[in-house]
Amino acid sequence: MATNFGTNPFDDDKLHEECAIFGIYGTEDASKHTALGLHALQHRGQEATGIVCYDGKEFNAHRELGHVGDVFDKDRGIVEKLHGFAAIGHNRYSTTGDPMVRNIQPLFADFEFGGLAVAHNGNLTNALNLRKELVQNGAIFQSTTDTETLIHLMAHVQGSLTERLVAALRRVEGAYSLVCLSRKKLIGVRDPMGVRPLVLGKLHEPSKGTTAYMLASETCAFDIIGAEKIRDVQPGELIVIDEKGVHSQFPFPKMSERFCVFEYIYFSRPDSIVEGHSVYEARKAIGRELAREYPVEADVVVPIPDSGVPSAIGYAEESGIPFQYGIIRNHYVGRTFIEPTDEIRHLGVKLKHNANRAVIEGRKVVLVDDSIVRGTTSRKIVEMMRAAGATEVHMCIASPPTTHSCYYGVDTPERSQLMAARMTREEMREAIGCDTLTFISMDGLYRAMGLPGRDNAKPAYCDACFSGDYPINLTDFDERGDSPAQLSLLREQKAG
Repeated sequence: MATNFGTNPFDDDKLHEECAIFGIYGTEDASKHTALGLHALQHRGQEATGIVCYDGKEFNAHRELGHVGDVFDKDRGIVEKLHGFAAIGHNRYSTTGDPMVRNIQPLFADFEFGGLAVAHNGNLTNALNLRKELVQNGAIFQSTTDTETLIHLMAHVQGSLTERLVAALRRVEGAYSLVCLSRKKLIGVRDPMGVRPLVLGKLHEPSKGTTAYMLASETCAFDIIGAEKIRDVQPGELIVIDEKGVHSQFPFPKMSERFCVFEYIYFSRPDSIVEGHSVYEARKAIGRELAREYPVEADVVVPIPDSGVPSAIGYAEESGIPFQYGIIRNHYVGRTFIEPTDEIRHLGVKLKHNANRAVIEGRKVVLVDDSIVRGTTSRKIVEMMRAAGATEVHMCIASPPTTHSCYYGVDTPERSQLMAARMTREEMREAIGCDTLTFISMDGLYRAMGLPGRDNAKPAYCDACFSGDYPINLTDFDERGDSPAQLSLLREQKAG
């Protein structure tokens, strides 16, 4: 469970993605490709980034708090020092463990078979219980991230690298995608329910006569380096990439697939192809379904940028109401632009968004957004529309109400802070100040994804944040979602 939700006063009303992972094998430019891939995946984690590569003799690593473009800026010369034909990388947004240097991934450990680097996307829901057991058996933890639990589990069993990894993963619960790098192999694994994404790709380099294979959280990481997607890694699949090519195995019992539906609503970049679906087209389809379910008499459809744009386009196409950019986003507001006093927190939305009065004044406006978490941003956006002269403001949300916290790798407030968990729909509307407030229905969401509706006996997606139907055990959490104990007694000052 996240411990630092809302540290950015200008973006404290969204769910934040878990992390991004990238791995590549078979090119002398492994670190450069990894840095580019992580740059494309920056939206999945903005807190810290790291790369570990192997050059045939030793591992080279750099991990640091900050954005990819700043940490691996060419003028700093860091990437040029990361030599190797294989590499893995990670962008972090903390879901377990505080935002400290010791928690930045990839993590690295020395085993009897050699070094191993691990990068993890997701959350292990029994990591705390496993950690207690491991500590009692003599393990000494250096971080507070659940990823380190995997490394200690591997150290307590015998066998090859792959055998140790499989044995460790058979003991964990949760949602995860992993990339691991040893001296001879790049390994990728996806949890048996496939909650978190992972894709396999390849890069032909004709001038060098080589083909590199890679793993990433999303296909947009392939596009930036000119690689092509081969396929999605299947739920419960373990892929090994080495000098002989790509090898696959399914070492875990088969389970019903429950891919995170919020990847389509918000997390993934709209230009990615996820589980065979264009994210952009999926969001447009959600907007169309929303317009069919809740038609509104209005003059303009206005997206709340940027995540609301594709759904707003779909809503406008289905309803026949013109689409307009009625809110202009300032993309250059940094995390530490100004000291976040109470007065400045109140102005945060205006620093990031501004009403386009020429589009809004004298008109009935349909606002389209992806979700409502706390509701603070929604209220300020509606106030902004009123101040710009909107005669009516109708808010349409391209997801069902967010009523439950996520424990599978998404940074979520406690349930008591979720607006939809503590208010009725009408109370939400009054608090936000809009004329009408509508959410796509659960069945409507599934229809937008090409299904007849939600099969309550066997849902096709993980939708626990909307339904409270958690498909994976929450061993470390009580019924309120609180972790029973902290991970570490050491309090550090944040670096950077």
